[in-house]
Amino acid sequence: MDGSLLDDRKRLPDAFWPVLDRLLDRGVVVCPASGRQYATLRHQMGRDDLTYVAENGSLVVHDGRTLAVTPLALELAREVVRTVRDAVDGGAEHGTVLCGESSAYVERADRAFLEHVEPYYRRLTVVEDLTAVRDTVLKVAVYDFGPAQDGAGPLLSAYDEQARVLVSGEHWVDVMDTAADKGTALRAVQQGLGIGPEQTMAFGDYFNDVGMLAAAHWSFAMANAHPEVVAGARFVAPSNNDAGVVRTLAAALAAERPGDTPDAVG
Repeated sequence: MDGSLLDDRKRLPDAFWPVLDRLLDRGVVVCPASGRQYATLRHQMGRDDLTYVAENGSLVVHDGRTLAVTPLALELAREVVRTVRDAVDGGAEHGTVLCGESSAYVERADRAFLEHVEPYYRRLTVVEDLTAVRDTVLKVAVYDFGPAQDGAGPLLSAYDEQARVLVSGEHWVDVMDTAADKGTALRAVQQGLGIGPEQTMAFGDYFNDVGMLAAAHWSFAMANAHPEVVAGARFVAPSNNDAGVVRTLAAALAAERPGDTPDAVG
């Protein structure tokens, strides 16, 4: 979604909707995959006949039914919350989102923080104490007002052996169960559908997309993707600001093989 299908202003290309209809008419399973909350993705797409990979792979919903959940241990999630609190007390500019299956939760409620959270979490609850929340935790997402690779990323790397710590965007770091990943989620979808990588096309731009791209033979890095993502993909699509996903999908529908599309660079 972000950095791939959506442009930098977080808009879906107008041309996406007719292409989506053509894909569904052809029997293609369409799967929005994102670090965003399921409720947010479902609201953006406005339909249940899609397969949603939410929270960077921690939750998979197919045709409106939960297909897979990979929760983070509650006590570990609480420990991460406390670690970020200590860093903030020491002067770090971070904010924490506890991402539950029922809602996302924050204890920091200033507008400077919430404006970065609300676009991704349609169901959002402000609480006094994140460690008192009782919900199935899908991940802990930490927003760093500076570069996450230099701040929250190194801070949370202390949990590398207990959890999957992923810099999922310029300012975001996600802490998830070690088994949670977009690639793992995509393989669960493939298994459920009885298909393999050869029947799968995927698009991505950042580190949280690497596993997903590895699970698809037709793997496209966006032209604006991180260089490491480009290096790991088989093809390159035009940038998100040039409607690269939609253009490549439209060309693939008209071509015999996705690799023959004019927008693909091997």
